[in-house]
Amino acid sequence: MGTRITGTGSYLPAKTVTNDDLAKTLDTSDEWIFSHTGIRSRHIAGPEESTASMSAAAARLALEAAGVKPEDVGMVVVATSTPDYATFPSTACLVQNELGCRNAGAFDLQAACAGFIYALEAARGFAALNPGRPVLAIGAETLSRVTDWSDRGTCILFGDGAGAAVVEHSPEESLWKSFLHADGSGAHFIYREGGTRPGADGKPLPFAPLVMKGRNVYNFAIKALEDVTRRLCEAAGSDPASIDRIFAHQANGRIIEAVARRMDLPLSKFFLNIETTGNTSAASIPVALDQAVRSGELKPGMRIVLCGFGAGLTFGGTILDWPGAGAR
Repeated sequence: MGTRITGTGSYLPAKTVTNDDLAKTLDTSDEWIFSHTGIRSRHIAGPEESTASMSAAAARLALEAAGVKPEDVGMVVVATSTPDYATFPSTACLVQNELGCRNAGAFDLQAACAGFIYALEAARGFAALNPGRPVLAIGAETLSRVTDWSDRGTCILFGDGAGAAVVEHSPEESLWKSFLHADGSGAHFIYREGGTRPGADGKPLPFAPLVMKGRNVYNFAIKALEDVTRRLCEAAGSDPASIDRIFAHQANGRIIEAVARRMDLPLSKFFLNIETTGNTSAASIPVALDQAVRSGELKPGMRIVLCGFGAGLTFGGTILDWPGAGAR
């Protein structure tokens, strides 16, 4: 017996901000931003959009793809660092209500940019414990509301969006191995305070932007992506060269390029969409996964690696044969 991903969905806001747009107010250029990050544009949530609303939009598509009714969902897990409310209620409860998942439990999970990997493992556990009750694993962020748009070092990186996956119990076993880890000694490398939803009076909450030590994060990310990918391949008895596609957190295109060189892998092994999405934190892996599914790039039987790394410091990954999963 095992578990498998049976449907994916994603949502990106209609509004986009290009590098040229940023150059109007910052001492930068499209050439500089792209050469340092691989990003040319990012999606930004509109005034009426939130982490919860984007999560619900992505989840609807995932449920539709899986052929699952909202009332049949057993649990809703939302990975986010930018919840609608700073503490409670959870964003997952807002999503559960919006979708009509009236028989489901709901909770948020915070593991920064590695959040979707953690959410996927939580969903896998719930699906195994309660066969017949699909689980929604969602990664979503409204980073535009915690970004200091006058800080060239950070605002060029981030975008908004949401991705979702339906995880279900399966009678068939196939490869699914995971690795989750954290290193709290680097907690001060990237952090912030506060929520993203306006207060009860409709006014924005006191602004608390994220703070990041870019060089420390960059060095950590390169090491984490390579280390996790190698560990997963070893656990699965695979060689990195045999992996069909790697879905790494889209933090910075130059990080992924550096890891490809270090591992002597062609860049084509790595799914890349950062040029038009920017860094969407917990949303980046499920958005990329859904785009690969819907474009036909990801096909049944392909062996893939999902790898996230972010604030905490948190990192981890999953290796599986698409579609499907099995016991460790």
